[in-house]
Amino acid sequence: MDVKQTVRMNPGEGDTSYARNSTFQSAEQIRLKPLLEEAIMELCCTITPVPSSMVIADLGCSCGPSALTLVSTAIDAVLRGYLHLQLPPPELSLLLNDLPSNDFNAVVKHSTAFQDKHNGDKDQQGRLSPLVLTSIVPGSFYGRLFMAGSVHLVCSSSSLHWLSKIPEDLVKNGIPMYHGDENRRREMRPVVLGAYAQQFRKDFTLFLECRAQEMVPGGRMVFSLTATRSSDPANESTQTWELVARVLDDMASRGIIDKEKLKTFYIPLYATYEKEVKEIIEEQGSFTITKLQVHDSMSGVDKALINPKMIAYGLRAAFEPIIVEHFGSHQEIIDEFVTTVEQHMSRYNSADDHDKNPRVFLAFSLEKKQL
Repeated sequence: MDVKQTVRMNPGEGDTSYARNSTFQSAEQIRLKPLLEEAIMELCCTITPVPSSMVIADLGCSCGPSALTLVSTAIDAVLRGYLHLQLPPPELSLLLNDLPSNDFNAVVKHSTAFQDKHNGDKDQQGRLSPLVLTSIVPGSFYGRLFMAGSVHLVCSSSSLHWLSKIPEDLVKNGIPMYHGDENRRREMRPVVLGAYAQQFRKDFTLFLECRAQEMVPGGRMVFSLTATRSSDPANESTQTWELVARVLDDMASRGIIDKEKLKTFYIPLYATYEKEVKEIIEEQGSFTITKLQVHDSMSGVDKALINPKMIAYGLRAAFEPIIVEHFGSHQEIIDEFVTTVEQHMSRYNSADDHDKNPRVFLAFSLEKKQL
C-alpha cells in the first residue's frame, strides 16, 4: 500500500464526504482552541524580537471548511496578542499541508474566500487588517516541508495517529492485522499492537526532528491525536481500526469480500497513549511539553446526533479510499460496509458506548527549545 496515495478522506462536500461526516474531528478542533490561543499568547509575549511577519503551518489540514478552523483561530489569537503588546499586527503566512492525494481543490476554494475576507477586513479604528497569504504544501509531514528556522507556529488536529507506512514486521511475517478467530486474535494482539507501536515511535520521532529543523527557537507546536486511556493489549477497543476490521471480517464470512485479501489488509493508524507520547518527546529532546490535556471524544458533541448511520458514514468518509484500493471499487462492497457498520452499531447504544470506550484525544502544547 502506498500510504501517500491511499490515506485520504472522501473528497468533495456531498453526503459521503469527510466535510459532512467529521463530527468528532470538528469537535476536537473546537476543544483545541483554548490551548492554541494560550500558546500563541505565550509566543507573542516571549519571542524576541517580536516578528513583523509570522508563519503558521497546519499539518494534516484535510479538506472542506474545517481545513481552515485552526488557522482561523490562530489568526485571531495573533491579532489579540499584538494588540495586547500595543504593536502593529504582523503579516501572516498560512501553510496548509496534507498528503498529495488530499482534496486540495476544496481547500483552495475555501482558502481563497478566507484570504479575501481577511485581507479586506478593518479593525475598530478603521485600519486594514494585516496581509494574510495562504499556501498549499502537499507532502508527508514525516519529512521536511518548510525552510529551516522559518515557522513560528505548528498546529495539527486528528492527523498524527496516521502512520507513514504499514508496520513492516506484520507484512514481512504474514501476520494479519485482525484474526477472525477470537483465540488466535487474543494470542496475536500483543504482537500486532507492538508492531504498530514501533512504527508510531519511528514516525513520531521523525516528525519531531523535522519540525525542530523548520521552527524558530521558542516557536510553539499544538497538536492532538487519537489515543487510548489503556495500553492493555487485552482491551479490544483501544484501536480505531478494530471496528472496521470486525465489519470486514463479517463481510468476508458472507462472501462479500475475499477472505484471503482480508488477511493482507492493513490500516496505517495507531492510537497511542499518554506515557508513550511523552517518552518519545522527551527522548527526541528538541521540545519542552508546556501543557498536556486529555480530551473526552464525546465532549462538545450532541449525543442526539449519534446513531448507527452517523457512525457508518463517518467511517466511510475516513476509510473508503483504503477499502476501495485493496478490495476493489465495487459499489456493492461500500454499500454493504455501511449497512454492516449500522447493524453492528445497532446492537448497543452508540452514545453510551462512546462514554465507556477508552479512546480519547491527547492534546499537547510544545515549545521549541532555544539553541
